[in-house]
Amino acid sequence: MLIRDFRNYFISQLESVYDQMEVEQFFNLALSHHKNLSRIDLALNPSLEFSQDEQALFNDIITKLKAHIPIQYILGRTSFYGAEFLVTNAVLIPRPETEELVQWVIESSSDRQLRILDIGTGSGCIAITLARNIRDSVVEAWDVSATALSIATKNAEINKVSVEFTLVDVLAVESPERKYTVIVSNPPYVRNLEKQEIANNVLDYEPHLALFVEDDDPLIFYRKIATLATRMLKPNGLLFFEINQYLGAETVALLERLGFKDIELRKDIYNNDRMIKCRYS
Repeated sequence: MLIRDFRNYFISQLESVYDQMEVEQFFNLALSHHKNLSRIDLALNPSLEFSQDEQALFNDIITKLKAHIPIQYILGRTSFYGAEFLVTNAVLIPRPETEELVQWVIESSSDRQLRILDIGTGSGCIAITLARNIRDSVVEAWDVSATALSIATKNAEINKVSVEFTLVDVLAVESPERKYTVIVSNPPYVRNLEKQEIANNVLDYEPHLALFVEDDDPLIFYRKIATLATRMLKPNGLLFFEINQYLGAETVALLERLGFKDIELRKDIYNNDRMIKCRYS
């Protein structure tokens, strides 16, 4: 079958589940991943065909998409800040908002020789991107999941950077041993009461360990990490957080109580309170 004809079939099978633009994006991502072909390649070569095996492969993708499995998990990879990352359902799929957080860290790092710690690294996207873009930096990353760290280690190898990954439950850390110029974290912050706002493909497939916190203590990770940061940051060191959009004022107040200065709350591309930068001196 001609690929362009199968593309129309692909869209017809999924247009009742997703909007057409999203379905077209799914097809283009799958085509690039499995055939190394772009949309332009297809337009320039209308006689390109799918084999029977390739049709079966793409039909399997259709079935999984109908079950709301994220396309990134189906393909096993995603793009973040211009680089490729392996992803499974043991790690969160990196978001554009987190790219904004990483960009902020890079912009704020005039000193190119930094010691950086990423807490709750997941796929390693933050730590690896900082290692790629901040020259001569020493980057470490913690996570409570050994499976996530295995994926992050592979991602560091793929992206040809050095990151020291360590299995750590940050809530259990009492006596940190090292000092850092920058600490960054995108910890769990979605309250259970907000689950009704979460899309099924996130709620059903992405790791709840990395997403959710209890309603009665939603800032548990921020309080712990910020408290540790008062002992782990070098003089005038910077702390960056991705945050719950509904808890910006509360997170700022927490940091003020702990003695952080120059606290800046920034909105994301969707105009939601999403990230914080502050200094400890």
